[in-house]
Amino acid sequence: MTNIAVNTITRSEAHKPAIPLVVYCLSLGVFALTTSELMISGLLPSLQQAFGRSIADIGNLISLYALGMVFGGPVVTLLFLALRVEHKNGLLGLLIFYAIAQSVAASTSSFEVMMIARVLTGIAAAAGFGLMLAITARLVAANMRGRAVSLVFAGLMLATALGVPLATWIDSLFGWRVSFWLIVLVILFCALTVALKIEKSPAGHSATLQTELQDMRNPALWAAYATSALAIGSSFAFYSYFSPIMTDLAQFPVHLMPFLLALYGIANIAGNFLNGRFADRYTMPLLIGGIAVMVVAMLIFACFAESKPAALLSVVLIGLTGIALNPPLVARIMRIAHPGALVNAMHASVINIGLSFGPWAGGLALENGFDLHAPLWVGFGMALAALLTLAPRSLRRL
Repeated sequence: MTNIAVNTITRSEAHKPAIPLVVYCLSLGVFALTTSELMISGLLPSLQQAFGRSIADIGNLISLYALGMVFGGPVVTLLFLALRVEHKNGLLGLLIFYAIAQSVAASTSSFEVMMIARVLTGIAAAAGFGLMLAITARLVAANMRGRAVSLVFAGLMLATALGVPLATWIDSLFGWRVSFWLIVLVILFCALTVALKIEKSPAGHSATLQTELQDMRNPALWAAYATSALAIGSSFAFYSYFSPIMTDLAQFPVHLMPFLLALYGIANIAGNFLNGRFADRYTMPLLIGGIAVMVVAMLIFACFAESKPAALLSVVLIGLTGIALNPPLVARIMRIAHPGALVNAMHASVINIGLSFGPWAGGLALENGFDLHAPLWVGFGMALAALLTLAPRSLRRL
């Protein structure tokens, strides 16, 4: 049995709508999950005051969410596969579980309870993310998967460009708990849509535990995972230190930071759209070209960060690539293996490992006496390593 997914349109696929409306609801779900993960950065002062903890302790709430995603998501997905939980039922259960855990976080006055709730929401988010991508792959024809995935990932881009600032603004007006409760409402709306608008998988359609574990033994799949972790981790090595790099190195005024962040966010959205448009037809050229652009942009930034034009050019180029390469990264995964829940949950897990490693390595360099160029050099090294992971596959024309 081959592990390479067939990309031709079957007779049954010909009757599938190009992009079903429910895919946009899944994008809204990703928007809510990602906003919930990252909005802690904008709510830091309020949460610090509410719980009486240090900024470092509050910042760990992001790490705990990511920790749940890294380790819990694949475990829950394996459990679902072992119990033969159908995709729709599994996603519906996870969304309801997420809403309950988020409700606990929104109402608690105990920091320890908040920490547990963040781990639980991270676990549900990773497993739910894998099921969302598996369902998206089932709802569209094989040659439309990249474009559909780009729509789902648009929720992630909008979370950084719109969701986090919106949550911060709501916090300034009504308090941090309202931001948490609004996430609950969005998740419950998505759960209702899933319940009413998504049909259960046809018998025998979903991948079995044996099939997905067999995919996990494919070295090409792990090479693809490595590319994703390194490429996205590279962009976050820079993004995590965006403000000090742009103000201290490039000497932009502090009051321009919202506009510079908006520029990066717009580049992310544009890159996601363009990559999604062509991800199915030009998967490997997009990955090779996009990551090569990242390598060059990181090198320019690291060498000429004090130049405002060079800094702006680098911000735009990294925004157009980096996290915006998700559609071809996922399209590559779906070509190598059956686009099942475990394959996608594990993909989300390794991406979070890369996402955590980039900022950690940059911070470690700063703690050891290097200046703010260090995160850019870390980003350059990770992008170069990501490009090298593509070389064997590109030579084999896969």
